[in-house]
Amino acid sequence: MSCAEPAGNEKPHPAYTTAAGAPRVLCAGIIVLDMVFRVKDLPKPDGKVEAQEYFVVNGGCAANAAVAVARLGGRAALAGPLGGPEGEDGNGDLVLRALASENVDTSGCQRVSGMATALSAIFIDARGDRTIVTYRDERLAAATPDDPQALAAGADLVLADNRYPQFARPICAAARARNAPVVLDGDKPTVADDPLFRLASHVIFSAECLRATTGRSDFAEGLACIARYSDAFLAVSDGPNDIVFRDGDTSRRLPVFPIRAVDTLAAGDVFHGGFALALAEGQNELEAMRFGAAVAGIKCSRVGGSAGAPKRAEVEAFLAAHAGSVSS
Repeated sequence: MSCAEPAGNEKPHPAYTTAAGAPRVLCAGIIVLDMVFRVKDLPKPDGKVEAQEYFVVNGGCAANAAVAVARLGGRAALAGPLGGPEGEDGNGDLVLRALASENVDTSGCQRVSGMATALSAIFIDARGDRTIVTYRDERLAAATPDDPQALAAGADLVLADNRYPQFARPICAAARARNAPVVLDGDKPTVADDPLFRLASHVIFSAECLRATTGRSDFAEGLACIARYSDAFLAVSDGPNDIVFRDGDTSRRLPVFPIRAVDTLAAGDVFHGGFALALAEGQNELEAMRFGAAVAGIKCSRVGGSAGAPKRAEVEAFLAAHAGSVSS
């Protein structure tokens, strides 16, 4: 896709709230049941490999981020469509039980009758690289929240992914209407003038999403393209490589922590969760990205997807041990 000049000049103005006690972060978007296979090497075409380990864990951008927020000491809530009803969609029942055990408030999750909760088969090799096959009923993408204003009213910050834009957009709009910050996880390729980019106060892309959305291989150029449509804080994460972010009209880099990765599954999601919680606690964007990078780095050193997300004390100890190792 190419990036053309915007037709209008409507841009949001970021605003911040200070929570009393632990901030409440509402994560809105996709929820998945992940079936994970650890293998020595990824399967080749027409090949067969034997798994060294197998486990099932809740997944999806929003669900993984909510687990991270809860483990880091925030009050995590989750809103998104699932298959249903209860008792007829076993995958959805399993996901919700797992999230409840992580102290995530799932009252905003909606069961959609006659549909199945999204499911992924994930293969992780000895280097931590992964191959993912996902099935989801496309009818779930048409689901909208029953009461987006009520969901947003209880949140100090909304963290949304763009996998289910029909569901996330009304919640983001309701949050911005009450001057609450909205962090968008740009995970799914879209168009440069996507309405969610105008609604968000902060957008952090995956490298793949930014390239596909803007048609630019250079991250600074890609972010500049999105900046024509949105005055949100813009950044892009790229695995073990530097985070690139916009500072005024220029781009800057934030190196991430060197980690021996054994499992990168959910790393981007827990990064977003850490970033969002740090923002809700009053940290600035640079501090929040550094905090999120530490959360993701620790997670990558462990097998288990979002189950490897660290607790707050672990992150604080990690940051103390790496003081000065990450600079802008």
